[in-house]
Amino acid sequence: MPPARRNSVAFTVVVTVAVVLGALLTLLILALSGAPGITLLATALAALPVGPVLAAYLWLDRYEPEPRMLLVGGLAWGAFVATMAAIVVQGLGGLLVGFTDDFSLAVAAPVIEEASKGLFLVLLLWWRRAEVDGILDGIVYAGMVGVGFAFTENILYLAAAWNGTDGMGPGGIEAVTGTFVVRCVFSPFAHPLFTAFTGIGVGLAVASRSRTVRWLAPLGGYLLAVLAHAVWNGSTVYGFGSFAVVYVVIMAPAFIGMIALAWWARETEAHVLRMALTDAAQRGLLPATDIGWVVDLRARRDARRHARLQGGPEAERAMRDYQQAAIELGYLHHRLLRGTAPADWQVRGQDFLGRIQAARPRIAFPGQVVPQR
Repeated sequence: MPPARRNSVAFTVVVTVAVVLGALLTLLILALSGAPGITLLATALAALPVGPVLAAYLWLDRYEPEPRMLLVGGLAWGAFVATMAAIVVQGLGGLLVGFTDDFSLAVAAPVIEEASKGLFLVLLLWWRRAEVDGILDGIVYAGMVGVGFAFTENILYLAAAWNGTDGMGPGGIEAVTGTFVVRCVFSPFAHPLFTAFTGIGVGLAVASRSRTVRWLAPLGGYLLAVLAHAVWNGSTVYGFGSFAVVYVVIMAPAFIGMIALAWWARETEAHVLRMALTDAAQRGLLPATDIGWVVDLRARRDARRHARLQGGPEAERAMRDYQQAAIELGYLHHRLLRGTAPADWQVRGQDFLGRIQAARPRIAFPGQVVPQR
């Protein structure tokens, strides 16, 4: 079995086993936490912010959509593996070391939770490095893990708020409302934001030719994730006033800055793809006239619409296959030119070229006619 195939299988097995075990433990904890009706209510409320936040990350991931199974794996890792690992480790730490509540909230939780979330990104870097092309991919995968983590954590917090446990107040609808507003309305981006720092570090490591950067960038990203998380959690120790100050002065600007960075990374990818595909076209790997229809997002949509109108669903599928294969080839060619290509770049490149050559005779861009079969 080729090394890339072995790595993919190892990644799939490890993630699947961990998710199944985490899901079973999650179900056990939820079953023991209170009445089923309260758990269902907490789950419904926790799910409300998931859709909009996920949509934002999928919007960022439009140039080279990541494999759906990996995105789902990131969500599941955050929801079941990272949350349960954090609960178990913090619980053991509290029993063995005797963490105070404030220390656990402000120090232990950020260190443990960001490590448990970041482990998925490390596994990607280790076994599926070819799927991460740079900063934007790192942010997207980190977002998936963070959204999943926040979803499960919010269920537990909302259920605890209703029951009045863990210092969540007198319980009931008033406590649930307050918790929902703080966690699901004002800060649904918190966990994705924290883990995004680790994702940026992983993206920098993949794109760098320096061995030092490849080691230090993920570590530095993790430390920044812990720091941001610690500042956020620590602000709650000193009351709502401190929380509001940190939210307005630090976290909201950090979130806006992360959005700006993601936007810049996405726009930079357009330039990178255009340059890489231009070089690939000069080498005869694809027609230069196709590049605009592949790189420009509006032109890509127009090309798929034209294919559908001229040749029906089959022509549209062929256009999507062609565009996706060309984008994948562009990223791979860029990494090859930079000297950061994955070890199996030749095999991957031949696969992309095969898909391009298979789809190209079956498509036509606006101004052309889809060939009849």
